[in-house]
Amino acid sequence: MIILFTDFGLEDPYVGQLHGVLAQHAPGVPIVDLFHSVPSFDIQAAAYLLPAYTRDFPRGSVFLCVVDPGVGTDRQALMIEMDDRWYVGPDNGLFSILARRSSSCKCHAINWRPPRLSSSFHGRDLFAPVAAMLALGERPDAEPTELTSPQGPKWPDDLTRVLYVDHYGNVITGMRASQLSQSAAVGVGDRKIIHARVFGDTTRGTIFWYENANGLVEITKNQGNANQELRLELGAEIEIV
Repeated sequence: MIILFTDFGLEDPYVGQLHGVLAQHAPGVPIVDLFHSVPSFDIQAAAYLLPAYTRDFPRGSVFLCVVDPGVGTDRQALMIEMDDRWYVGPDNGLFSILARRSSSCKCHAINWRPPRLSSSFHGRDLFAPVAAMLALGERPDAEPTELTSPQGPKWPDDLTRVLYVDHYGNVITGMRASQLSQSAAVGVGDRKIIHARVFGDTTRGTIFWYENANGLVEITKNQGNANQELRLELGAEIEIV
């Protein structure tokens, strides 16, 4: 199967165009729309969300991952084999956390180019056909390479900031819950938010943090919208107390 992970959103035609190319090059291969609301242009947020949301797919899956504000520049186009799964996308830091946490990583720079390659939509013109080839067991022309490190300070193993807010108002962070004690509190401004294991351990209206189904620290409200009350913006820092 081919799994899509992008910041394209669903209001515009871009996801549909990906589907069209994949259907042309790999007819009959299942396509899963995993995540199209990754924060726009936010490579770091995408890099920490990617390992959490792709870990449960079967071996042999192909992930088409596009958060690419540098599209059209000389950054490499990559196909990476990690833990018996393929990942296709730009070499801009998007795969850096996943590679750090993987037991095996073989990175290849894609030399193959389509007859038509726009300067602004490599997701459709380059990455989608390559993902289709890999899903069919074919290998496009590529050569071994190394991942480029993200620009700026070294990214930590866990990111203590808000990465995503879902439609329930749940606040998802880049911190793995396995790295925290259940006695730890999450600091948001002047508030200290305590841990609960499940919603049923709290009363209606209680705000708490818990380990979400993808292993991340998530701030939620029992039968309510946590972020309506907390008013956290994407990228807001949290504190582990």
